[in-house]
Amino acid sequence: MKKIYYLKTCDTCRRILKEMDTSEYILQEIKTAPITVNQLEALYNITKSYEVLFSKRAKKYKQMDLKNQHLTEKDYRQLILDEYTFLKRPVIVNEKGVFVENTKKLVTFSK
Repeated sequence: MKKIYYLKTCDTCRRILKEMDTSEYILQEIKTAPITVNQLEALYNITKSYEVLFSKRAKKYKQMDLKNQHLTEKDYRQLILDEYTFLKRPVIVNEKGVFVENTKKLVTFSK
């Protein structure tokens, strides 16, 4: 299944979605339809890391002073499930793997 997890207010998401053909993708706007436990687990099964899926650029990351805490994979998982802004975006899933936006480059995880 081809799927894109995105946030409609995110400039990076808008830019990437504008540049690609999304007609064969299911689009999930994570603010109105938060990522589920099963969806996050499926991403983890491919990436083998919740930290890779976690956005340290989110405003709440600074507000909660998470930079100064030692976070485990379990912590990253729970934070992503609790707050949609902690999921890096967009996350693009297709037959080639999972692509996680990371500043100016895409991080790829093959299946």
